[in-house]
Amino acid sequence: MSEAGFRVFNQTFSLGAGLLYATFLTIFFRPFMAQGKKGRKLFLVFSLCFLIELVCSRAALPQGSFWLILTIVLLLASKWIGLEKFWVLLLTLLYFNTRVSSGLMAESFYFLLEQWLPAPTEPLEAVFLRATVLVTLFLATHATLFALLLYTLQRRLQKRQIPLRRRELYYLGLVPTAGILFGQIISRLLIELKDGVLLQLYERHPGFLAAVPLLALLFYMGAYLAIAFQQGMAVLQEEQATWFAERQQIQALRGRIQEMEQFYSQTRSLKHELRGHLTNLKGLARSGEYARLEAYIAQMDDSIRDFELTRQTGNPVTDIIVSDASQRCQRQGIGLQSDFHYPAAGNFDAFDLGIILQNLLQNALEACEKVSEGERFIVLTGKRKGHFFLIEVKNSFAGEVVFGQDGLPVTTKKEDIPMHGIGLSNVRREAEKYLGELELKADQLEFSATVLLQGRSSL
Repeated sequence: MSEAGFRVFNQTFSLGAGLLYATFLTIFFRPFMAQGKKGRKLFLVFSLCFLIELVCSRAALPQGSFWLILTIVLLLASKWIGLEKFWVLLLTLLYFNTRVSSGLMAESFYFLLEQWLPAPTEPLEAVFLRATVLVTLFLATHATLFALLLYTLQRRLQKRQIPLRRRELYYLGLVPTAGILFGQIISRLLIELKDGVLLQLYERHPGFLAAVPLLALLFYMGAYLAIAFQQGMAVLQEEQATWFAERQQIQALRGRIQEMEQFYSQTRSLKHELRGHLTNLKGLARSGEYARLEAYIAQMDDSIRDFELTRQTGNPVTDIIVSDASQRCQRQGIGLQSDFHYPAAGNFDAFDLGIILQNLLQNALEACEKVSEGERFIVLTGKRKGHFFLIEVKNSFAGEVVFGQDGLPVTTKKEDIPMHGIGLSNVRREAEKYLGELELKADQLEFSATVLLQGRSSL
């Protein structure tokens, strides 16, 4: 290979490597971006990475400048690429840690290959050809390792979404940052020029030939295991929050059932008192005290009204939940249409149905609060269809519903995040107990949640 050809190769190699690494970053970011105009967002990430790396290499900036500049630019452009700033920082740290770790592993292979291939001194064409082959093999080795490790890390991140806040970012970003700094230090020590003599780290310290790639792999594995551990913690937190919410709901239902028991006890007492009330009414009528008779009847009417349930479904638990929702709808100006009938057959547990109804109606009421008055509505349906029981809640809503990877709407509440967004998870879990399923739809300005339960012979 001639000198001119070698120069062309160097320029082409630099551009090709930049395009390759920019492509890897874009593919790594892709699953975590928000939907909508995703092609433009991916092109923006690719362009920023390629241009910044090209500028840094041409300007011969110090090592580490590319990583810092690209991280800052991506953070500033987080709104346009559809990622939160914390996620941009974490993904960038993981990307560069993986790139540095795979690079150090490939560097050891490159050194061994360099020792294995003979180093001709003449002619120059042979020297250029050897250098071209070595650099090409290094890029191929690095790209293969880099792609494999990056894909494994991406799959790990996609297994479960992590609620990323400042504390989690510090925890997950610690190992990748240390790995990047370790790589920067080793890169400076790989080749040194002393008294006109080129010294290589692995020639002076042969033990580093195995130690450096091993440490690089440990930094990568540390980042991978930190993500896996944090995902496990997220699962435990969700289970704890779910258990706490369900316990609170059951306690609330039990309290309301006790109130209903008192209600029915008072009703029975009222029936016993009616005979005395009738005697008093007859006495007032015979004596012609019609004014006192009218006042007495009005007093009885008020007393009886206190014992009325606004909604009757066929079960005390569901009576309470639907009646409470009806009263809230009246206070908030929400039109409620209810056609819910508790299934007499199918061996459905009242508490299970109560949890489903409570969560669905609570979500519907919260959604209606964001809708203008006069346009608020909730439609509740609960009917048997053969061996199945169908519960459906439709409600008005304003805005856009974003569904997460689990198929449930992503909560927009920022305060006490672990305690929010678990209502529909509880509904899905209760449905699965009856070999059923939860289906969610958002059509224009109407949101619907449908739960299909399968009856069973015994619980």
